[in-house]
Amino acid sequence: MIAIIDYGMGNLRSVHKAFEAVGHQAVVTRDATVIGNASHVVLPGVGAFGDCMANLERYGLIAPVRSAVQSGKPFLGICLGLQLLFAESEEFGTHKGLGLIPGTVKRFAIDPSLKVPHMGWNQVAYRRACPIFDGIADGSHWYFVHSYYVDPADPSVAATTTTYGGAFVSSIWRDNVVACQFHPEKSQTVGLRLIKNFGSWK
Repeated sequence: MIAIIDYGMGNLRSVHKAFEAVGHQAVVTRDATVIGNASHVVLPGVGAFGDCMANLERYGLIAPVRSAVQSGKPFLGICLGLQLLFAESEEFGTHKGLGLIPGTVKRFAIDPSLKVPHMGWNQVAYRRACPIFDGIADGSHWYFVHSYYVDPADPSVAATTTTYGGAFVSSIWRDNVVACQFHPEKSQTVGLRLIKNFGSWK
């Protein structure tokens, strides 16, 4: 069973429907026992970094998320769920994150002719052969909605990069953790393939 963490924010129904569409059993939950017993864990997210961290704390979910990552089971962060894994964010002041991946979440500082948030379809270029991208062509287009991006302290964790006023890290992979800035649940065929791959990842 795949546990999709519910901390009161995020595109939960769309993520859940995407897993159902590819034949994986998933449940939306904030129950620590369910998360602990799940074979795979997903941390989605839409909204402000500080608010999301506050909600994780309010619902007692920080320890279950950290335990899931440390257990070695497959873990997927989506959009803000990627950013929350990092040490801190510059969004509306400085906010501490989960601290599972060293690095900072930064706001785009780009040519004024480019809109922020970065919204819509953009290409993703592979940096490493991550298993959840199996069968998906390098340079495929994915759907993004974000004003901030992750800046890992260790560049080797980058699985993909995307260009928007310069290259930024659009997904990471370290051990059992993969996380992406784009929204696979909104990325049609390639997104469903990623979700299927993640649910089959051991």
